[in-house]
Amino acid sequence: MQCSPLSQVQQRLEVGAPLPFNIRDHDQTLLLARGQRVQSAAQLQALLERGALVDIDELLSPADRIARAAAAELPGLWHGCLEQVHQTLRNAHDEGFSVALESASAPVLALVARDPDLAIFQVLRQSGNQHVDYGVNHSTHAAITAWLVAQRLGWSTDDAQRAFKAALTMNISMLELQGQLALQPMPPTEAQCAAIRAHPQFSRLMLEMTGVTDVDWLRAVSEHHEAPDGSGYPAGLHGGSELAALVRRADIYTAKISPRANRDAIAADKAGRMMFMQEPGHPMVAALVKEFGVYPPGCFVRLASGETGMVVRRGKTVVTPIVAVLGTRLGTALQQPERRDTSQKAFAVQGVLGGQSAAALAPAQLLAMLTC
Repeated sequence: MQCSPLSQVQQRLEVGAPLPFNIRDHDQTLLLARGQRVQSAAQLQALLERGALVDIDELLSPADRIARAAAAELPGLWHGCLEQVHQTLRNAHDEGFSVALESASAPVLALVARDPDLAIFQVLRQSGNQHVDYGVNHSTHAAITAWLVAQRLGWSTDDAQRAFKAALTMNISMLELQGQLALQPMPPTEAQCAAIRAHPQFSRLMLEMTGVTDVDWLRAVSEHHEAPDGSGYPAGLHGGSELAALVRRADIYTAKISPRANRDAIAADKAGRMMFMQEPGHPMVAALVKEFGVYPPGCFVRLASGETGMVVRRGKTVVTPIVAVLGTRLGTALQQPERRDTSQKAFAVQGVLGGQSAAALAPAQLLAMLTC
């Protein structure tokens, strides 16, 4: 344990308020636990005079901890941070939701910034009960996508974070319905269609009721299904805000690559091609395709060598990723993944394989690929 004198961080203390960290004696014995209170200025002065200490790790922000984490720790951090975001979204009706959302979002944004390839991997390699949790998973994946594309477009930090939050909350009024629809083999009923068309406004109202006052964030949520030609909903606007336009495209792309009960996920290369063909030359679509690549991390591919494996890193171009090979050309599984640079002709990507290839992966093997 590395400690810092309490005197160096005493500005973070408020007499009578819960302690944000543990306070220890000069021999590191616990004096006051996090959440307890320093009752008076005299007590605080006494702690300072006796040389009280604070564990440096407890002073770090979530972003600081993630920046210092070893690469091998990142997959586990992703799991915990995403679960916290999902739990927050499920409790959107609770008092203090906006504060909880801010707290849960910060570590995820730090993880995305730390390793964008691993962030894209989270979007492609979806875990858990995909259909039951479709609503929270989809919102999270769209939010990660929106932030990455905003960064590539050169948006400010504030605007990129706003894009993340808008995508994360665009569907908070219909998360349960999304789970139902993901499990439902038949088309939506009339009642479900009505709820779908109303959800942009209801989601905005929910955010306003929880204390969100950011006008651009709220507008993006209410307009994220509007279309340039006026064919969108709920208002049939011709366009909408730039932020809403980015959220809409992140929503569409991540919906395409997500499986549902009535269809398989669309392969990432095909989904990107579909987006590009629908809006050729649009800067947001071009940025999305460049950011994810044709074969993004998490995508299963076959190489010119006959080997099969998973994309783990983006490469020099959108079509030359780094692949962790899992199987030989004869179909034999490797005990340990082997790294291949697909910019080399012998290992060029020949095609995308179905996502079912992930079923046989053990956690240790997956970790080895992510750090390959």
